[in-house]
Amino acid sequence: MFLELIIAGLSALKEYIALHVLTCLIPAFLLAGAMVSFISKEAIIKYLGSSTNKLKSFSLASLASFFIAACSCTVIPVASGIYYQGAGIGPAFIFLWVAPAANILAVIYTGSILGLKMVASRIISAVFMAFVVGVVMSFIFRKEEIKRTQNLAGVKTKIIAKKDLVLLLLILLSLLSPNYIIQKGPYSHKIMVWLIASAIMLTFAFKVKPLVEIKKWLKETWWFVRIIFPFLLLGVFIVGVIGKLLPQSVIQRWLGGSGMRAAFLATVMGQIMYFATMTEAPFVDTLMKLGMGKGPALALLLTGPGMSLPNMLAIAKVFGIKKAGVYILLVMILGTFVGWFFGNFIF
Repeated sequence: MFLELIIAGLSALKEYIALHVLTCLIPAFLLAGAMVSFISKEAIIKYLGSSTNKLKSFSLASLASFFIAACSCTVIPVASGIYYQGAGIGPAFIFLWVAPAANILAVIYTGSILGLKMVASRIISAVFMAFVVGVVMSFIFRKEEIKRTQNLAGVKTKIIAKKDLVLLLLILLSLLSPNYIIQKGPYSHKIMVWLIASAIMLTFAFKVKPLVEIKKWLKETWWFVRIIFPFLLLGVFIVGVIGKLLPQSVIQRWLGGSGMRAAFLATVMGQIMYFATMTEAPFVDTLMKLGMGKGPALALLLTGPGMSLPNMLAIAKVFGIKKAGVYILLVMILGTFVGWFFGNFIF
Protein backbone atom coordinates (compact mmCIF):
# COMPACT_ATOMS: atom_id res chain seq x y z
CA MET A 1 0.00 0.00 0.00
CA PHE A 2 2.81 2.41 0.90
CA LEU A 3 4.52 1.76 -2.44
CA GLU A 4 1.23 2.41 -4.28
CA LEU A 5 0.89 5.77 -2.54
CA ILE A 6 4.45 6.75 -3.50
CA ILE A 7 3.78 5.73 -7.09
CA ALA A 8 0.55 7.76 -7.11
CA GLY A 9 2.41 10.82 -5.85
CA LEU A 10 5.19 10.39 -8.40
CA SER A 11 2.65 9.88 -11.20
CA ALA A 12 0.95 13.15 -10.26
CA LEU A 13 4.36 14.86 -10.31
CA LYS A 14 5.20 13.36 -13.68
CA GLU A 15 1.93 14.53 -15.22
CA TYR A 16 2.25 17.99 -13.67
CA ILE A 17 5.81 18.53 -14.88
CA ALA A 18 5.05 17.15 -18.32
CA LEU A 19 1.91 19.22 -18.91
CA HIS A 20 2.45 22.48 -17.06
CA VAL A 21 6.06 23.49 -16.58
CA LEU A 22 6.90 24.49 -20.16
CA THR A 23 3.69 26.11 -21.35
CA CYS A 24 2.43 27.50 -18.02
CA LEU A 25 4.96 27.98 -15.25
CA ILE A 26 7.99 29.16 -17.22
CA PRO A 27 6.14 32.03 -18.95
CA ALA A 28 4.32 32.83 -15.68
CA PHE A 29 7.61 33.15 -13.80
CA LEU A 30 9.11 35.23 -16.64
CA LEU A 31 6.06 37.50 -16.53
CA ALA A 32 6.38 37.97 -12.77
CA GLY A 33 10.08 38.79 -13.08
CA ALA A 34 9.38 41.23 -15.91
CA MET A 35 6.71 43.03 -13.92
CA VAL A 36 9.12 43.54 -11.04
CA SER A 37 11.89 44.66 -13.39
CA PHE A 38 10.04 46.88 -15.88
CA ILE A 39 6.82 48.23 -14.33
CA SER A 40 7.05 51.30 -12.15
CA LYS A 41 6.25 50.56 -8.52
CA GLU A 42 4.62 53.96 -8.26
CA ALA A 43 2.25 53.09 -11.13
CA ILE A 44 1.19 49.86 -9.41
CA ILE A 45 0.52 51.81 -6.24
CA LYS A 46 -1.45 54.42 -8.18
CA TYR A 47 -3.89 51.93 -9.68
CA LEU A 48 -3.78 48.93 -7.33
CA GLY A 49 -2.15 50.26 -4.17
CA SER A 50 -3.60 50.13 -0.67
CA SER A 51 -4.44 53.87 -0.72
CA THR A 52 -6.30 53.67 -4.06
CA ASN A 53 -10.10 53.70 -4.07
CA LYS A 54 -11.08 50.11 -3.28
CA LEU A 55 -13.92 49.93 -5.80
CA LYS A 56 -11.58 51.14 -8.54
CA SER A 57 -8.62 48.90 -7.68
CA PHE A 58 -10.74 45.80 -6.99
CA SER A 59 -12.71 46.25 -10.22
CA LEU A 60 -9.53 46.70 -12.25
CA ALA A 61 -7.93 43.63 -10.68
CA SER A 62 -11.06 41.52 -11.25
CA LEU A 63 -11.42 42.60 -14.88
CA ALA A 64 -7.74 42.01 -15.67
CA SER A 65 -7.88 38.58 -14.03
CA PHE A 66 -10.52 37.34 -16.49
CA PHE A 67 -7.95 37.52 -19.31
CA ILE A 68 -5.25 35.50 -17.54
CA ALA A 69 -5.83 31.82 -18.28
CA ALA A 70 -3.99 30.43 -15.29
CA CYS A 71 -4.36 27.56 -12.85
CA SER A 72 -4.08 28.01 -9.10
CA CYS A 73 -0.30 27.50 -9.23
CA THR A 74 0.53 29.42 -12.39
CA VAL A 75 -1.14 32.57 -11.09
CA ILE A 76 1.01 32.81 -7.94
CA PRO A 77 4.05 34.34 -9.69
CA VAL A 78 1.79 36.89 -11.39
CA ALA A 79 -0.01 37.89 -8.18
CA SER A 80 3.17 37.96 -6.11
CA GLY A 81 4.86 40.00 -8.85
CA ILE A 82 2.34 42.83 -8.64
CA TYR A 83 2.26 42.58 -4.83
CA TYR A 84 5.99 43.06 -4.45
CA GLN A 85 5.79 45.94 -6.89
CA GLY A 86 3.47 47.78 -4.53
CA ALA A 87 -0.07 46.53 -5.26
CA GLY A 88 -2.38 46.36 -2.26
CA ILE A 89 -3.01 42.99 -0.70
CA GLY A 90 -6.66 43.15 -1.81
CA PRO A 91 -5.98 43.40 -5.57
CA ALA A 92 -3.11 40.88 -5.31
CA PHE A 93 -5.38 38.26 -3.74
CA ILE A 94 -8.15 39.08 -6.21
CA PHE A 95 -5.69 38.12 -8.95
CA LEU A 96 -4.92 34.94 -7.00
CA TRP A 97 -8.60 34.06 -6.92
CA VAL A 98 -10.29 35.26 -10.13
CA ALA A 99 -7.65 34.28 -12.71
CA PRO A 100 -7.90 30.53 -12.01
CA ALA A 101 -11.51 30.50 -10.75
CA ALA A 102 -13.13 32.38 -13.66
CA ASN A 103 -10.73 33.24 -16.48
CA ILE A 104 -12.36 33.73 -19.85
CA LEU A 105 -11.02 30.50 -21.34
CA ALA A 106 -12.34 28.39 -18.45
CA VAL A 107 -15.77 30.01 -18.37
CA ILE A 108 -16.26 29.62 -22.12
CA TYR A 109 -15.35 25.95 -21.83
CA THR A 110 -17.64 25.57 -18.82
CA GLY A 111 -20.52 27.03 -20.81
CA SER A 112 -20.00 24.57 -23.64
CA ILE A 113 -20.19 21.63 -21.23
CA LEU A 114 -22.47 22.71 -18.38
CA GLY A 115 -24.61 25.40 -19.95
CA LEU A 116 -25.13 29.16 -19.76
CA LYS A 117 -26.78 29.19 -16.31
CA MET A 118 -23.85 27.44 -14.68
CA VAL A 119 -21.25 29.65 -16.35
CA ALA A 120 -23.15 32.83 -15.43
CA SER A 121 -23.34 31.60 -11.84
CA ARG A 122 -19.63 30.89 -11.90
CA ILE A 123 -18.75 34.41 -13.05
CA ILE A 124 -21.08 36.14 -10.59
CA SER A 125 -19.88 33.97 -7.71
CA ALA A 126 -16.21 34.48 -8.54
CA VAL A 127 -16.55 38.27 -8.64
CA PHE A 128 -18.61 38.32 -5.43
CA MET A 129 -16.02 36.19 -3.65
CA ALA A 130 -13.20 38.32 -5.07
CA PHE A 131 -14.61 41.55 -3.66
CA VAL A 132 -15.23 39.97 -0.25
CA VAL A 133 -11.70 38.56 -0.19
CA GLY A 134 -10.29 41.93 -1.24
CA VAL A 135 -12.22 43.85 1.43
CA VAL A 136 -11.44 41.43 4.26
CA MET A 137 -7.74 41.05 3.42
CA SER A 138 -7.34 44.82 3.06
CA PHE A 139 -9.06 45.44 6.39
CA ILE A 140 -7.22 42.82 8.43
CA PHE A 141 -3.78 43.77 7.10
CA ARG A 142 -4.42 47.51 6.67
CA LYS A 143 -1.66 48.65 9.08
CA GLU A 144 0.91 46.41 7.44
CA GLU A 145 -0.12 47.67 4.00
CA ILE A 146 0.31 51.32 4.93
CA LYS A 147 3.76 50.64 6.32
CA ARG A 148 4.76 48.54 3.30
CA THR A 149 3.95 51.23 0.70
CA GLN A 150 4.47 54.52 2.54
CA ASN A 151 8.06 55.04 1.34
CA LEU A 152 6.92 55.16 -2.28
CA ALA A 153 4.03 57.56 -1.80
CA GLY A 154 4.11 60.78 -3.80
CA VAL A 155 6.88 59.75 -6.22
CA LYS A 156 6.02 60.43 -9.87
CA THR A 157 7.48 58.46 -12.72
CA LYS A 158 6.54 56.99 -16.08
CA ILE A 159 4.42 53.85 -15.74
CA ILE A 160 6.36 51.72 -18.24
CA ALA A 161 8.44 52.28 -21.34
CA LYS A 162 6.79 51.33 -24.64
CA LYS A 163 9.37 48.66 -25.42
CA ASP A 164 8.88 47.14 -21.97
CA LEU A 165 5.11 47.12 -22.45
CA VAL A 166 5.52 45.28 -25.74
CA LEU A 167 7.82 42.78 -24.04
CA LEU A 168 5.29 42.18 -21.27
CA LEU A 169 2.56 41.60 -23.86
CA LEU A 170 4.78 39.12 -25.70
CA ILE A 171 5.48 37.22 -22.46
CA LEU A 172 1.75 37.20 -21.74
CA LEU A 173 1.19 35.90 -25.27
CA SER A 174 3.58 33.00 -24.59
CA LEU A 175 1.55 32.21 -21.46
CA LEU A 176 -1.91 32.43 -23.01
CA SER A 177 -1.45 31.31 -26.62
CA PRO A 178 -0.94 27.56 -25.99
CA ASN A 179 -4.31 27.31 -24.19
CA TYR A 180 -6.20 29.79 -26.35
CA ILE A 181 -5.00 28.52 -29.73
CA ILE A 182 -4.75 24.78 -28.99
CA GLN A 183 -7.79 23.58 -27.07
CA LYS A 184 -7.83 20.02 -28.38
CA GLY A 185 -5.32 17.55 -29.69
CA PRO A 186 -1.92 16.34 -28.43
CA TYR A 187 0.01 18.39 -25.90
CA SER A 188 2.92 18.61 -28.33
CA HIS A 189 0.86 21.11 -30.35
CA LYS A 190 0.71 23.40 -27.32
CA ILE A 191 4.48 23.09 -26.94
CA MET A 192 4.97 24.13 -30.57
CA VAL A 193 2.79 27.21 -30.07
CA TRP A 194 4.69 28.05 -26.87
CA LEU A 195 8.06 27.64 -28.63
CA ILE A 196 7.03 29.97 -31.45
CA ALA A 197 5.63 32.59 -29.07
CA SER A 198 8.69 32.32 -26.80
CA ALA A 199 11.08 32.64 -29.73
CA ILE A 200 9.34 35.84 -30.84
CA MET A 201 9.43 37.18 -27.27
CA LEU A 202 13.12 36.39 -26.71
CA THR A 203 14.14 37.79 -30.10
CA PHE A 204 12.41 41.05 -29.26
CA ALA A 205 13.89 41.11 -25.74
CA PHE A 206 17.50 40.73 -26.91
CA LYS A 207 16.92 43.29 -29.65
CA VAL A 208 15.57 46.11 -27.46
CA LYS A 209 17.01 45.41 -23.99
CA PRO A 210 20.67 45.69 -22.93
CA LEU A 211 22.21 42.57 -21.45
CA VAL A 212 22.35 44.06 -17.95
CA GLU A 213 18.56 44.57 -17.90
CA ILE A 214 17.94 41.07 -19.20
CA LYS A 215 20.15 39.70 -16.41
CA LYS A 216 18.15 41.70 -13.87
CA TRP A 217 14.91 40.33 -15.32
CA LEU A 218 16.18 36.74 -15.14
CA LYS A 219 17.46 37.30 -11.60
CA GLU A 220 14.01 38.44 -10.47
CA THR A 221 12.46 35.50 -12.32
CA TRP A 222 14.79 33.07 -10.55
CA TRP A 223 13.75 34.51 -7.19
CA PHE A 224 10.14 33.52 -7.85
CA VAL A 225 11.18 30.09 -9.14
CA ARG A 226 13.35 29.41 -6.09
CA ILE A 227 10.69 30.49 -3.61
CA ILE A 228 7.57 28.96 -5.22
CA PHE A 229 8.46 25.97 -7.42
CA PRO A 230 9.64 23.48 -4.74
CA PHE A 231 6.40 23.97 -2.79
CA LEU A 232 4.32 23.41 -5.92
CA LEU A 233 6.05 20.08 -6.52
CA LEU A 234 5.59 19.00 -2.89
CA GLY A 235 1.92 19.90 -3.01
CA VAL A 236 1.31 18.05 -6.28
CA PHE A 237 2.93 14.94 -4.82
CA ILE A 238 0.67 15.10 -1.73
CA VAL A 239 -2.42 15.59 -3.89
CA GLY A 240 -1.52 12.46 -5.86
CA VAL A 241 -1.33 10.49 -2.61
CA ILE A 242 -4.65 11.88 -1.40
CA GLY A 243 -6.27 11.01 -4.71
CA LYS A 244 -5.19 7.41 -4.21
CA LEU A 245 -6.54 7.30 -0.65
CA LEU A 246 -9.92 8.89 -1.45
CA PRO A 247 -12.12 6.66 -3.65
CA GLN A 248 -14.46 8.35 -6.08
CA SER A 249 -17.42 6.42 -4.62
CA VAL A 250 -16.96 8.22 -1.32
CA ILE A 251 -16.96 11.61 -3.07
CA GLN A 252 -20.15 10.78 -4.96
CA ARG A 253 -21.93 9.65 -1.81
CA TRP A 254 -21.41 12.89 0.08
CA LEU A 255 -21.87 15.49 -2.68
CA GLY A 256 -25.52 14.94 -3.62
CA GLY A 257 -28.29 17.47 -2.99
CA SER A 258 -27.95 21.16 -2.12
CA GLY A 259 -27.31 21.07 1.60
CA MET A 260 -24.68 23.01 3.50
CA ARG A 261 -22.70 19.86 4.21
CA ALA A 262 -22.45 18.90 0.54
CA ALA A 263 -21.38 22.44 -0.41
CA PHE A 264 -18.78 22.46 2.37
CA LEU A 265 -17.34 19.08 1.34
CA ALA A 266 -17.20 20.15 -2.33
CA THR A 267 -15.43 23.36 -1.33
CA VAL A 268 -12.85 21.60 0.82
CA MET A 269 -12.28 18.94 -1.84
CA GLY A 270 -11.73 21.69 -4.41
CA GLN A 271 -9.31 23.50 -2.10
CA ILE A 272 -7.16 20.40 -1.68
CA MET A 273 -7.21 18.92 -5.18
CA TYR A 274 -5.28 20.33 -8.12
CA PHE A 275 -7.07 21.17 -11.38
CA ALA A 276 -5.31 22.67 -14.36
CA THR A 277 -7.48 25.39 -15.88
CA MET A 278 -10.38 23.95 -17.95
CA THR A 279 -9.99 20.41 -16.51
CA GLU A 280 -12.52 21.14 -13.77
CA ALA A 281 -15.52 21.38 -16.13
CA PRO A 282 -15.46 17.79 -17.48
CA PHE A 283 -14.64 16.47 -14.00
CA VAL A 284 -17.63 18.26 -12.47
CA ASP A 285 -19.82 17.20 -15.39
CA THR A 286 -18.98 13.56 -14.67
CA LEU A 287 -19.77 13.93 -10.98
CA MET A 288 -23.06 15.66 -11.74
CA LYS A 289 -24.09 12.76 -13.96
CA LEU A 290 -23.37 10.50 -11.01
CA GLY A 291 -25.64 12.48 -8.71
CA MET A 292 -23.66 15.51 -7.53
CA GLY A 293 -25.87 18.52 -6.73
CA LYS A 294 -25.58 21.69 -8.80
CA GLY A 295 -24.75 23.84 -5.78
CA PRO A 296 -21.80 21.68 -4.70
CA ALA A 297 -20.84 21.47 -8.38
CA LEU A 298 -20.55 25.26 -8.54
CA ALA A 299 -18.48 25.29 -5.35
CA LEU A 300 -16.13 22.73 -6.87
CA LEU A 301 -15.98 24.63 -10.18
CA LEU A 302 -14.74 27.67 -8.27
CA THR A 303 -12.42 26.22 -5.65
CA GLY A 304 -11.08 23.37 -7.79
CA PRO A 305 -9.09 25.57 -10.19
CA GLY A 306 -9.07 28.55 -7.80
CA MET A 307 -7.15 26.85 -5.03
CA SER A 308 -5.16 23.68 -4.41
CA LEU A 309 -2.81 22.21 -1.82
CA PRO A 310 0.25 23.25 -3.89
CA ASN A 311 -1.31 26.71 -4.18
CA MET A 312 -1.82 26.99 -0.42
CA LEU A 313 1.74 25.93 0.39
CA ALA A 314 3.18 28.40 -2.10
CA ILE A 315 0.97 31.26 -0.88
CA ALA A 316 2.11 30.64 2.69
CA LYS A 317 5.72 30.80 1.53
CA VAL A 318 5.33 33.95 -0.57
CA PHE A 319 2.82 35.99 1.46
CA GLY A 320 3.24 34.52 4.93
CA ILE A 321 1.32 31.96 6.97
CA LYS A 322 -1.10 34.49 8.50
CA LYS A 323 -2.24 35.90 5.14
CA ALA A 324 -2.49 32.41 3.67
CA GLY A 325 -4.56 31.23 6.64
CA VAL A 326 -7.03 34.11 6.38
CA TYR A 327 -7.35 33.63 2.62
CA ILE A 328 -7.88 29.86 2.86
CA LEU A 329 -10.53 30.25 5.57
CA LEU A 330 -12.29 32.99 3.58
CA VAL A 331 -12.48 30.83 0.46
CA MET A 332 -13.76 27.90 2.52
CA ILE A 333 -16.58 30.00 4.03
CA LEU A 334 -17.46 31.79 0.81
CA GLY A 335 -17.33 28.65 -1.33
CA THR A 336 -19.65 26.85 1.06
CA PHE A 337 -22.07 29.78 1.13
CA VAL A 338 -22.09 30.15 -2.66
CA GLY A 339 -22.68 26.41 -3.16
CA TRP A 340 -25.53 26.38 -0.66
CA PHE A 341 -27.13 29.63 -1.88
CA PHE A 342 -27.06 28.85 -5.61
CA GLY A 343 -28.09 25.23 -4.98
CA ASN A 344 -31.19 26.27 -3.05
CA PHE A 345 -32.24 29.58 -4.61
CA ILE A 346 -30.89 29.71 -8.18
CA PHE A 347 -30.70 26.18 -9.53
